Amino acid sequence: MAYSPRALLAKSPFDGFVVAIITAVVVASLFPARGSFAEVMDKVVIGAIALLFFLYGARLHPREAIAGLTHWRLHLTILAFTFVVFPILGVAMRPLVEPIVGHDLYLGLLFACLLPSTVQSSIAFTSISRGNVPGAIVSASLSNLLGVFVTPLLVVALMSTASGVHIDASSIIKLMAQILLPFILGQLARRWIAGWVQRYSEPTKIVDRGSIVLVVYVAFSEGVRNGIWSQVTVWQVVGVAAVAAVLVVVMLVVTGSLPPRLGFNRADTIAIQFCGSKKSLATGLPMATVLFAGGPVGLLVLPLMIFHQIQLILCSVLATRYAKAGEQ
Repeated sequence: MAYSPRALLAKSPFDGFVVAIITAVVVASLFPARGSFAEVMDKVVIGAIALLFFLYGARLHPREAIAGLTHWRLHLTILAFTFVVFPILGVAMRPLVEPIVGHDLYLGLLFACLLPSTVQSSIAFTSISRGNVPGAIVSASLSNLLGVFVTPLLVVALMSTASGVHIDASSIIKLMAQILLPFILGQLARRWIAGWVQRYSEPTKIVDRGSIVLVVYVAFSEGVRNGIWSQVTVWQVVGVAAVAAVLVVVMLVVTGSLPPRLGFNRADTIAIQFCGSKKSLATGLPMATVLFAGGPVGLLVLPLMIFHQIQLILCSVLATRYAKAGEQ
């Protein structure tokens, strides 16, 4: 698989992608999409999301996925951290966090806890740390596939009661149509376009990140139209960043210390740590626009974007330490 992990890590966390996301928030705050332009942008985002997951499907070789599935203990452990431990933490922190950051921002943090793992950065960090890269590829990809089903169910169970968030069958169907169906079509088309996708990997990465930036712009445009910045304070944003940092640190410690006690070797532990402690912005933003349509989408995705940047910074520091230790 032509993932080139070191190149992914070097390019994605700290350079133009972060700047582009921040710029999208600023532009949306100053010049939000309105009227007919907003309607056009909504349709553009739907197409961009579909293209994003089509390319994901075209990149993942079915042979690698099938071969990697044999390490079932590794994948079950990562999925348990992603879809069991994280949600438990998200629910347990409510009494402490909600009074500090407010109801909607807490729901955004909880939503981040319900998402699947990242793909590219999990693989990149695992590779640089000399971990089990094939295991990370399969686990991260499997997490995202299952997340299309599991995350909406968790949202229904944990966010659809007194939270004011309501999910119905039509939202689930839209989610499948925008994410799962394009991924399947990408898998089916892989035999004809895999070479092209590998040959033009840099332009396709621009599509990846460009899709996310578009989703950020449209989500925050809606938030600005609904007065998002009048609903939060600087201290609430600082509180979200602090909570996100604590969550990442706690999960890095747990995912790094527990696997060796379960019998996993160093390479597997590294894969578990980087896949089990991360949450996907690329999957979470499209999900939020569908699941929370008509709700405070801007407020709900703000914690996810903050969490995403913090996890990249902390995981980058940890991966660098692992790499230096491996060179000694």
